[in-house]
Amino acid sequence: MKGLVFDISEGTIHDGPGLRTTVFLKGCPLRCKWCHSPEGQGRTPEILHLPGAGERLCGVEWDADALGEHLAELAALCGEAGGVTFSGGEPMLQPEFLLEVLTRLTGVHTVVETSGFCDGDALLRVDAMVSRIHYGLKIVDDAAAEFWTGRGTRLILENLRKLDAEGRAEYNLRLPLIAGAVDTPENLRALEALSHTLRRCRRIDFLPANPLAPAKYAACGREFSPECRDCVTGHIPSWFRPAVPWSILD
Repeated sequence: MKGLVFDISEGTIHDGPGLRTTVFLKGCPLRCKWCHSPEGQGRTPEILHLPGAGERLCGVEWDADALGEHLAELAALCGEAGGVTFSGGEPMLQPEFLLEVLTRLTGVHTVVETSGFCDGDALLRVDAMVSRIHYGLKIVDDAAAEFWTGRGTRLILENLRKLDAEGRAEYNLRLPLIAGAVDTPENLRALEALSHTLRRCRRIDFLPANPLAPAKYAACGREFSPECRDCVTGHIPSWFRPAVPWSILD
């Protein structure tokens, strides 16, 4: 079975415990206005035009066996404390390919990062094979999520509750801390209330905005959203009291 990958980063430290290899699968159903990986949104290979560096193909087809073997070798170099993380794009857009690769990583600590906008049954199948899931909830309110990400939250929240009730792997919530979008009082209060209804969520991690995001859009022949032009990291008020520990990752 074959799948489409747009990057493999070795030696990452923020995508799970220890030193890791992060695999970025191409294709995403969301169109977050602040997205810092626009090259990962499309579901087919594309050419990036990089100023001063020429052109680069973004999106390489991998065989599941070959990718699994390659990642197993890299995981051995990361040591027992590290592992492999699958990100995107949205890795759950290629669930069968993802599952095939995971079967080659027995004994390796594996993390899947997902927006939750995916098939819920496939998510549970992946959950049964990984060590951890980073659930990329962004905005709780349906209308606000539609504006900022291009999709509402009904399916995302439905799958979160399914994962919480039926899942096996540990999971964290992960939100990009975007000023004026994610850090609003309305969204943080909704997130706080939601956290008190979840049984298995371990923690909430907020990710800082990426100031380099606008440059990637030019390489893709697109314009960065004016609402996120400054790509500002928001803040967490002192009254925020979720039911689980939280942190802002460096």
